This record gives sequence, C-alpha cells and structure tokens, in this order.
Amino acid sequence: MKTYLKTLERMYKKHLMRFLSIIFIVVVSVGLVSGIGSSTENIKSSLSEYYIAQNISDFVVKATEGDFTQEQIDAVKNEYGAENVNTGMSLDVELTVGEEKGTARLYFLDFENMTVNLPRYVSGAKAEELAAEGGTKILCANASKGLKTLTHGTKVTLDFKDILVQSADQAGEELSDFMLSMLDRFLKPVETEVAGTVTDALAFTDDGEPSYIQEEGATTPDMVNALDSLNTLDYIFYIPLSIIPEVMGQSVLPKSGDLYITARDRTQFASFSPDYKRYVDENTAKLKEMLSVETDEGTKSGCEVITLYENYTFSSLDAYADKVLSLGFVLLVAFVLVTALVVSSNMTRLMEEERAQIACLRTLGYSGFKIITKYMLFALIATGIAGVASYFLGLGLAAFIYHVFNYSYVMPPLASRVAMLFYLITYFAIAAAIIASTLFAGVRLVNEKPAALLRPRPPKAGRKVILERIPFFWNRLPFKYKSTLRNVLRYRNRFYMTVIAVACSMGLVLAGLALLDLCIFGTFGSPAIVGLACVIVLFAGLLTMAVIYTLTGINISERNREIATLMVLGYQDKEVTGYIYREVYINTLIGILFGYPVGALLMWVVFNVMNFGSLAGVSWFMWLIAPFVVLLFTALVTLILRRKIVKIDMNESLKANE
Repeated sequence: MKTYLKTLERMYKKHLMRFLSIIFIVVVSVGLVSGIGSSTENIKSSLSEYYIAQNISDFVVKATEGDFTQEQIDAVKNEYGAENVNTGMSLDVELTVGEEKGTARLYFLDFENMTVNLPRYVSGAKAEELAAEGGTKILCANASKGLKTLTHGTKVTLDFKDILVQSADQAGEELSDFMLSMLDRFLKPVETEVAGTVTDALAFTDDGEPSYIQEEGATTPDMVNALDSLNTLDYIFYIPLSIIPEVMGQSVLPKSGDLYITARDRTQFASFSPDYKRYVDENTAKLKEMLSVETDEGTKSGCEVITLYENYTFSSLDAYADKVLSLGFVLLVAFVLVTALVVSSNMTRLMEEERAQIACLRTLGYSGFKIITKYMLFALIATGIAGVASYFLGLGLAAFIYHVFNYSYVMPPLASRVAMLFYLITYFAIAAAIIASTLFAGVRLVNEKPAALLRPRPPKAGRKVILERIPFFWNRLPFKYKSTLRNVLRYRNRFYMTVIAVACSMGLVLAGLALLDLCIFGTFGSPAIVGLACVIVLFAGLLTMAVIYTLTGINISERNREIATLMVLGYQDKEVTGYIYREVYINTLIGILFGYPVGALLMWVVFNVMNFGSLAGVSWFMWLIAPFVVLLFTALVTLILRRKIVKIDMNESLKANE
C-alpha cells in the first residue's frame, strides 16, 4: 500500500498540468450547464415566493351582468374565506394625463381592506395611509420600459363620462343619447393626484403590459387572455373606491364588478404545478356555476374568470423559465459528450506515459482493478475540486441570468432557497462520463502483459494521404506542408477526437449566435435571451480552448523526441511552433466544417424546445462569424502553448528509453 500511495503522489506532481486541464474543462462544462439550468429553479422559486408574499389572486372574476350581488359575494367568501376575497373594479381606458393621451389600467379598490394582490411599495404614501386620509388620492405603478410613471403630486383628471363610454364600447354596448345627456348634466370630471408609487402585483414586465383596448380596424381581442391583447399599457393606477362618483344615489361604476380570490392553500401553486392546474380548472368551473344568473334565455354564467394562466406577467415568465431549462438539457448532452472525449484522451495519454510503471505494479501483484482505481482517483479528485469551483460558478451565472431578466421584467426578489437540483444532475452526469472514459482507457492497458508494457510503443508509421495522388498539387508543396498533412492523419484517434470536439464547440457557438441573432436582428426581442446567448457563446469558446489545449498538449508530449530532434537539426522556435500549429489549425478547420451540420442540428433542437425561431430565420453573417469565434479561442491557446513547445529539454527528450 505504501508503494501504491507513493506512485499516486508522484503522479499528481508529474502530471500537474494534465490535472489542471481536467479541472478547467469540468468547471467550464458544469459551471455553464448548471448555471443555466439552475436559473430556471431560481425563477420558478422566486415566482412562487412572490406569489405568497404579495398574496397574488388565483382568480380575477369579472362580472358580465352588472355588479355582483351581496349574496354572490358572501357565497364566494364562505367558499374561499373572507380574508381571501377582495372586491373592486378594473378597466382599461384611454386617458389624458397632462397633454399626453395614453392607455391606462384603472384598479378601483378598497384601500382600507386590501389583502389580495398587494403591490410592492416603491415610494410616497401607501394604500393604507391614503385610506386613513379619506381616500382622495391615487397610486401610480412604477415606470419600466413599457410603463410610464408620474411624480408625486401630479394632478390626474378622471373623466367618468368618457370612462363609462369606453367601458360600454368594450362590452359591445352603446349608451343612449338620453343617458349621455344625463351624464353630461350630472357627472363632472374628478380631480385627484398621485401620492405614491408602487410596482403592480399582477403586472411587472419591463417590456410593457398588454391592455384590452382594441386597435382601430383590428379584430376584437380576447378579454380574458392577455397574451392575445393588441396594445400595451402606458399607465397603471390604483384608485380608492371612494373616488367613484354617484348619480342620483347610485355609483356610476360597479364597486364590486371584480372579485380577486386567492386559494386557501398557498403552497400548491409551486410555479404552475400539475396539482395547481387541476385546482384552477375545477374552481374556474365552480365559480362560473356559483355566480350564474337567471336571464330571459335561461341560466347562464354571469362572469368571466381570469386565472394566472391568462396573466401575461406570470405565464410569460414561467414560460421563459421552461425554455431556459430545455436549453440547459440540450447543452448538458453536448458538454457531456465533449468532456468525455477530452478526458478520455487525457487519461489514455497519461496511462500510455506510465506503461512501465503499470507493468511494475502488475509484477508486484497489484490487480488490474487496483491499478485502474489509481487513475480513476486522479480523474475523480480533479472532478471533485472542479465540482466545488463549478458550483459557485454556476450560482454566480444563475444569479447573472436572473439579473439579466430584469431587462424584460421587474423581477421579484431572488428566492432564498439555493438551487441544487440541476447542478447535481449536471455534475453527476459529467462525473459518470469521466469515470466511464477513464475505465475504458485503463482496461485496455492493464490487460496487456507486463513484458509488452515495459517496451515503449513504436511510433506511428507515416501514411500517404489522398493528396499524394494529385502530383500536380503535391509536388509543388514545400516539405513542411507535406509532413504536416501526413502527421494530421498519422495520429488518427487524436485527429477524430479533435474534429468531433471542435465540431461540437462550433455547434454550440452557432446555437448561441442564432439565439443572439433572433433577439437582436429578428422579431423575437428579448434582452433576457440576449444575455443567455452571450453566455453560451463565451463558454463555448472556453470549451474550445480547453479542448485544443488538452489535445495539443497531448500531441506535444507524445512527440517530445520528434520536436527535440528538429531543434537539434537547427530549426528555430518559429519553425518548431509552426510545425505543431499547422496541425492544430488544420484539425480545427476540419472540425469547423463538420461543426456546421452539428450547429444546424443543435439550432433545430434549440428552436424546437424553446418554441420559437427557425434555421431559415438565422442571418447569413452569423454562419460566417462562428468560425472566427472558434479560431480566436484557438489562437489564444496556441499562444499559451508556445512556451511549452520551445522549452522542451532536448537532452532529456532524446535519452534512450529504458
């Protein structure tokens, strides 16, 4: 056991750079994939915590036959609990604020007893403070890219005659001339002012909230489906019910035209869980039956029920989270494949360099399993260290992606629960791939006889290439290019692995650029996806660096004697590095060519799992930018490896194998 541990310790010292390269590629792979996947957990957990903290309504029930009766309201309160039901009225109207005309959503609410859809306070007075003052002032939703806000003290005129006319138009009704004349006579505009700023509990997208007002000449939008609405809002106002004027003792607007209802069990939401979907479907039908009314045509539902599935903010944010998760699984497959290939090459070369030591251990009586375990420990310790680093990288990346979503949403506070699930899935998938590739590489070696292991493998024989069959071209090539082309195919396993790994990296770059293109130059404008695409391109480039560095490092270590011989013959540093670099760039260029179909496949998969975009919609210049990204990171690697090539010890490398 003492001898075994000594060889293990020496292996770490001797192969430190190889150890670090495994750490680097695992950090890149696990960090990126877990960061993207964990951001979905962050978004869904934050949405669920926000749902509970602001007591978000599960149902907004809008009366379609006038006001809800007190009997109907009491029945709903008995079913869901009085504390879980608020009454009010909401309308989307054209409103003139100052000299500007805009679309405004007006929430007429009971400020004193508001327990549902609690707005997030930003500045100024709060709803309960305005209620205590008599309810003569209003709140305005905070500004975002879509919504405008007003400074405290800004005067707002509410023309209830115009509001009533627009409300009737949206309901498909027309007020009579007599009614209009009565409204002119008795209904005067109400002057109020903004006293506080809040973030609307149900509307927090930064791109603007949809409204239900129909554009001229457009088809009628579905009132209960915000995703189909045609305009976006300019303002959202919270208005106390006490402001609504009365005519001849009757309120001109229903004070209980809307019911805001929350489920008793606040845990079942869980970001649109299957149980929550069943609950919503069952209770939507129950509410329509409970609030049905008798008409001349018989009994019919007297309401429309709007759930969180029809709420643009909640449904779109949850949908984006699912798209990011789908993208995470696509990246997981690609990165696991590349990581397994590179680590397999790394560990195969490490064992080849220690053939003599493996032979000695076999002759000392160590089993093949114990010898392989030594190399598996090497890979697993590197993977373990990388796992810790990648966990924190993934956390930071997930937090960054969550922050990027603030460009499209006024995001809820980040969830207190740490996302772990996707990190564990990614880490164990890549760790399993590393164990399998190391085991595969080791079994072949330990099954050889010790006598065969003590003899160094003969160098690969040079091979003629297909270009030699074209004398007109081949005879005109300088010798250095002829040797390069022969060497490219001389080491076939490394050639295939380099091409496959670079092709996968190229495919990831293309997929990231395609997402970027659709958001910046296409019709799918999402700052959140832009940030995500930039992260994918950057990490795909880092993956390319890890691949090229590892495989080129293996190439150099395999050919130390060859490179040292060139130095002894008088080759200068520039010529020696060029000897290796030419092979690197040829392999990379071939990998790039194969990367185009891989990229097309990845893009097709990404577009399908995210339900937007198409290959035909990707701009032509993105197909040209991708290879330059890969070549840029390849050039960085060749600069890093230059010192390793020119510092080869000629005396040590040319010693006879013992």
